[in-house]
Amino acid sequence: MAEPANNIDVYLEIGDKRTFAGAIEWPGWCRSGRDEGSALQALADYGPRYASVLRTARLGFHAPADVAAFVVVERLAGNTTTDFGAPDVAPSRDTRPVDDAELRRFQTLLRAYWRAFDAAVRAASGKVLRKGPRGGGRDVEAIVEHVRGAEAGYLARLTWKLRKRETEDPREELDRTRQAVLNALAAASRGELPARGPRGGVIWTPRYFVRRVAWHVLDHIWEIEDRVE
Repeated sequence: MAEPANNIDVYLEIGDKRTFAGAIEWPGWCRSGRDEGSALQALADYGPRYASVLRTARLGFHAPADVAAFVVVERLAGNTTTDFGAPDVAPSRDTRPVDDAELRRFQTLLRAYWRAFDAAVRAASGKVLRKGPRGGGRDVEAIVEHVRGAEAGYLARLTWKLRKRETEDPREELDRTRQAVLNALAAASRGELPARGPRGGVIWTPRYFVRRVAWHVLDHIWEIEDRVE
């Protein structure tokens, strides 16, 4: 269950160069900074933007007024991926089982994130995205394919196979990938998927699967919005 608006449990993933702050019960709402304080401040700063993403989902989210709303419940040691710029360590609460009500909530969250992503893509259609300080940065079409490809890759962390259809329309491929994410999440939540991969690799829990999918799509929503000229 979600916390009251004035009490939001967060975890910190602390690397050598970067720290991520993530809301436990609101997967995807996760921002980074150079240290704990700046990461928590970034999370609070993005609260209104996260609320905007969820405005049609009606899940009772209210952006906090400031960092005083956050309760740090866990600190995790980060790794090279953390320092590179992506969260990569699951909070301990992500090992909890997912019941039917929580599964529906997670699916509602993912659908809200995808709607917001599609809206950001439409709003940026025909517009130029600002390049980075060294001239880098994907265009909108490349971002869409990057996000779709990442979600297809994440499915493997639940031992779910999604075969690519070479002649498939890009929009149909995106929709099929998203449906596979929802299906895999449901199967994993019901305990229908293996606990380990075919080569013994560690498989993500359903909660962490949602967390990583959610963070990635939200991160690129905000990238598109911030780079549109």
